Amino acid sequence: MGQAQGSGAYYVPHGSYWPILGSVALFLFLGGAASLLNGDSALGWAKFLPGFALLLVMLFGWFGTVIKESLQGLYNHQVDVSFRMGMVWFIFSEVMFFAAFFGALYYARVFSVPWLGGEGDGFATNQLLHQGYEAAWPTNGPGFLGGAFETIPAWGIPLLNTMILLTSGLTITMAHWALKVGHRRALNGWMAATIVLGLVFLYFQMYEYAHAYQDLDLTLGSGIYGSTFFMLTGFHGLHVTLGTIMLIVILFRCMAGHFTKDNHFGFEAVAWYWHFVDVVWLGLFVFVYVL
Repeated sequence: MGQAQGSGAYYVPHGSYWPILGSVALFLFLGGAASLLNGDSALGWAKFLPGFALLLVMLFGWFGTVIKESLQGLYNHQVDVSFRMGMVWFIFSEVMFFAAFFGALYYARVFSVPWLGGEGDGFATNQLLHQGYEAAWPTNGPGFLGGAFETIPAWGIPLLNTMILLTSGLTITMAHWALKVGHRRALNGWMAATIVLGLVFLYFQMYEYAHAYQDLDLTLGSGIYGSTFFMLTGFHGLHVTLGTIMLIVILFRCMAGHFTKDNHFGFEAVAWYWHFVDVVWLGLFVFVYVL
């Protein structure tokens, strides 16, 4: 088993089967999802469900191993710095992930739609390909390919969800403060409040999606507007779901006394992630709902 020798040594973990198990799980999980999207339900579910189950086993097992190593005192300052650098780069990759989606929205709205309307030197696509097309946002595509739909007003549920996430950013900050000053009861209370706010956000987003599909005819097939709307808000909702799960795990660890005021990077990492989710939502609210 790997171990750190001496105060300045860097801990090198022992050989582990979790990476190979995770690779197999992801292969089955994504392969099954691809089969389901292509209409092969029998083969799709046969791969998707075992892959999902193996993925859960891998996550519980691997993170459990890391937690045990941390509690055993195997991680020194150098390892802590490595963890922090890794989390910073992970969040940066998530920023680039959403930047690509925001870029797709910007390109479609600022360039593609006006070009289809005939704007720009040398462009006459509105006459050659799509006569009568009006280059106005939101659009469901030339010739009403996506069908008629209505948009979701920004000042209803989206504004409410914005206030909920901003409040959750405050509650997790208060939880961090309580941890650093050693107030365990306050720590658990603020963490529980953050989790509740995350769950309430997800409830309202599911309600909004049901309303969009059933009452507004706004779906993934509603042209470029529908696809970019559900792509951005849906992936953000996935991140909120994952963040809420991580918050629940951290709450259990707080209740078990795993963190001290000087050693609590696991808590900080999830707090960073949650603040990232908050900031992304502010961008979504402005560029998807308001503008």
